[in-house]
Amino acid sequence: MTDQPTIDQPDTDQLDGLLAANRRYADVFALQGLAARAAKGVCVVTCMDSRIEPLAALGLVPGDAKILRNAGGRMTADVLRSLVLATTYLGITAVAVMHHTDCAMTKLDDGTIRSDLSPSQRAGTLGWEFLTMADPDAALAADVAAVRSCTGLPDGLAVVGWRYDVATGAVRQVVDP
Repeated sequence: MTDQPTIDQPDTDQLDGLLAANRRYADVFALQGLAARAAKGVCVVTCMDSRIEPLAALGLVPGDAKILRNAGGRMTADVLRSLVLATTYLGITAVAVMHHTDCAMTKLDDGTIRSDLSPSQRAGTLGWEFLTMADPDAALAADVAAVRSCTGLPDGLAVVGWRYDVATGAVRQVVDP
């Protein structure tokens, strides 16, 4: 088992600090009145990696796009559910599935992850697939194919597969529209 942190005492000070920061943010909040629809009609599905700032990286601002994030930027049932809702109600006409370089999900496999979990964590994740990526390009192609084959999404939806480089900030197209 790897050196997995144990939470003996929850760090509520850290969470309280976030609430304090939010009070300062709310004092100068300027996004009221922003439409719920995506002004540019784009949804970016990407990883939760902190090195990725999808709006800034793509020249977008709040309100331009919908951003869906999870570990690896993988296409899950919940992401597809969100895409169905976004295309139906929020003006989405194009989807960019954006994986990235140096992703932890390319360095792990489900067996390793399971062995790194505590017994209670393993019990709580029975039946889950962690969607690791031994072949990142094949995983990206599969995720794009999952969007394209989802019958709940409208015909004509543009879907591409991109790879974001965490060392340079550059995005390259891996799967064409």
